[in-house]
Amino acid sequence: MREISLDRLRTLVAIADLGSFTRAAQALHLAPPTVSLHVSDLETRVGAPLLHRQRGQVRPTPVGETLLARARQLLADADRALEDVAREVRGDSGRVRLAASTSALAHLLPQALERLGQAHPGIDVQVAVLTTQETLAKLADGRLDVGLVALPQAPVRGLVLRPWRRDPVMAFLPAAWPTPARVSPAWLAERPLIQNDASTRLSRQTTEWFAAAGLEAAPRIELNYNEAIKSLVAAGYGAALLPHEASAPAPDARIAMRPLRPALWRPLGIAHRAKGIEAATQRVLEVLWALRQGVGRG
Repeated sequence: MREISLDRLRTLVAIADLGSFTRAAQALHLAPPTVSLHVSDLETRVGAPLLHRQRGQVRPTPVGETLLARARQLLADADRALEDVAREVRGDSGRVRLAASTSALAHLLPQALERLGQAHPGIDVQVAVLTTQETLAKLADGRLDVGLVALPQAPVRGLVLRPWRRDPVMAFLPAAWPTPARVSPAWLAERPLIQNDASTRLSRQTTEWFAAAGLEAAPRIELNYNEAIKSLVAAGYGAALLPHEASAPAPDARIAMRPLRPALWRPLGIAHRAKGIEAATQRVLEVLWALRQGVGRG
């Protein structure tokens, strides 16, 4: 069965609104025979007259009134659909799938989402908490649009991976402990340690930091939620090595934060597909790049 063309419905609405085939043709920039053909096609399709033509006046029939009501709704829906698509093409709306680690999720990502919400409230960012390897795999097969990942990483075909931030890793210690001005591997190795699990880049960095001093980290507990780790530090359960962003709030008063000797850094990168970046994704990337700090320091 042949579908009804929106162009023909638009012609019918114009005739009903203007009361004339001639005026409808002028408004739609169509030849008068084309307007007549549109109406004829519609009447053939529905099997009934749609317009009364009397004494230079054109008025819809009862069947025409029914079709006009539906036609106006269909045309309005089509216009809204096109405007929605145009807004997404411009980057004013759209969905962006983003993945980050729990450490980036605590302070950095909320800042980015707040700025994005103020500048582009129509963009919906769907956030997943994933490891770097999970993020890269999902970016590569199209299930994600942007990823905040630990560096360094081997190149991945089809992806762009660029340095984003380089934040210091600090020692988070119970405030009741007597602590040096700078924490060394030798000093920390004699204290109970709370550490991210071995699947994370930060855990490997911690292990390498101790190993460079000929020591081995022996964590009392391993978990991947940094805010929970800080709560355990505040309770006196142990010490932790965690990244600290300059924009992050000061820790709990029960926590003392000290720099490390030698210094340790948490580098993060932004990963995305090399081609086919949609405008909404580009908006998110622009906001993330505005939070780029500390890269190259050390």
